[in-house]
Amino acid sequence: MKNIIKSLFIIIGAFTVTSCETNLDKINENPNDKANIDPKSLLTYVEKSAFQVNGDNMYASRMMIGIDGENVYQYMKWNDSSFETYSGGLLNTVKMMQEAERINNKNYIAIGKFLRAYYFFNLSLKSGSIPYSEAVKGESGITQPKYDSQEAVMSGILTELKEANDLINSNDKIEGDIVYNGDATKWKKLINSFRLKILITLSKKTTVGNYTIATEFASVAGSQPLMSSITDNGELKFADAADSRYTMFNNSGYGSSLYMADYFINLFKNRQDPRLFTFAAQTTAAKEAGKPITDFTGYNGGNPVSPYSDNAALVAAKNISKINDRFYKDPTNEPSSVLSYSELEFILAEATARGWISGSAKTHYDNAIKASFTFYQTYVKNPNLYFSGFNVNNYLTTSLVVYDNSAPLATQLDKIMTQKYMTMFHQSQWTSYHDYLRTGFPNYPLQTGVSAPLRFRYPQSEYNYNNANLKAALAAQYGGNDNINSKPWWLQ
Repeated sequence: MKNIIKSLFIIIGAFTVTSCETNLDKINENPNDKANIDPKSLLTYVEKSAFQVNGDNMYASRMMIGIDGENVYQYMKWNDSSFETYSGGLLNTVKMMQEAERINNKNYIAIGKFLRAYYFFNLSLKSGSIPYSEAVKGESGITQPKYDSQEAVMSGILTELKEANDLINSNDKIEGDIVYNGDATKWKKLINSFRLKILITLSKKTTVGNYTIATEFASVAGSQPLMSSITDNGELKFADAADSRYTMFNNSGYGSSLYMADYFINLFKNRQDPRLFTFAAQTTAAKEAGKPITDFTGYNGGNPVSPYSDNAALVAAKNISKINDRFYKDPTNEPSSVLSYSELEFILAEATARGWISGSAKTHYDNAIKASFTFYQTYVKNPNLYFSGFNVNNYLTTSLVVYDNSAPLATQLDKIMTQKYMTMFHQSQWTSYHDYLRTGFPNYPLQTGVSAPLRFRYPQSEYNYNNANLKAALAAQYGGNDNINSKPWWLQ
């Protein structure tokens, strides 16, 4: 892998930003001594990086479309992934853990294990086998790490999360924490909830390493603290200050060439779901006609599988909705989550439907939807503009929403995944797409003859710097072929 010089500058940069409040006598330390970085400074930096919004998955998940050219994610034609996480978030996370060990602070080590699990989980889902056991060990002389199988990675991060749960001390406040303001109890809830997310993602498998998936899920769900309201969301709140504003603030593409996909919009229109008004803007024609914002007929999307020129024609006809301008005009907007209470309740609903845990899938499903509405009614500016007169309990009884515990599993999964998908506009990274790959729900529209990619190719940098280990990994899992349609272990 590439050397770590670039990322050392990142670490130093993070330290420099936070050290401006330090006393001058501490700045003027002996330059011959090895510098130490307080883990709280690195925690702030890593959290800010890890919890940002990712827009690419919005195209692949049929939520947004572009009209200024052929977007590779929209048309399912992507190729290489990126391993920049290794030289950025992961390297800084490991450095934070090392500094925490130096001062014997177990809470930073525990959060570091969570962040490692989060990063490795997403890296592996993108491509398959990845460097894990030997990764981020350049200081130890390992510059070309071996690849671990996807099963070994998933088993390893489950173990790291178990260790994190055991390590964290709820009585000690965590300085530098911009996610939970130092509340270790909430971190414990997130850590255990994320264990469930990994396990449900592996629903097509029976075991992973030494873990029996359904049994481990039931054990964690039945014995460990989990998120219990939206105040437990694993999310980053934004501030109107330099380097702290909403990820897509002032994004020129959002203000010009990005529009809503009809597949996504129609799910809300068909259910008379007012969350639509918080995601999308009225069509130009609807605005000119003076239609109320809450008139569902004033919203229309473009077809994500049509040529982009066809959708450009909808723009010319004033009959397509842009993204709600709060996503690029509001510097604080809504928080960005890696895992929310709403998502956890959908996970518990699915596990109940599958028979992994006892209880009512409908109760978890209803809780998840209620939590989603609470989130938008809490964080969207002027919520009465969108939700006035809305009653979520009535919504839960409507024909396309109401849940039936006695329905066939496929029917229950369709309901769960559709509503889960509807909560994830600019949230939780690629979760919606990965849910689609493993369950088939919701049923994404695809171009004729085009299948949804199952993975990303490995980055060119790995061919350049770690070729032998990469080739061995390709031979072991994909017959030597680095193809976006090769099926990784977790989907087999």
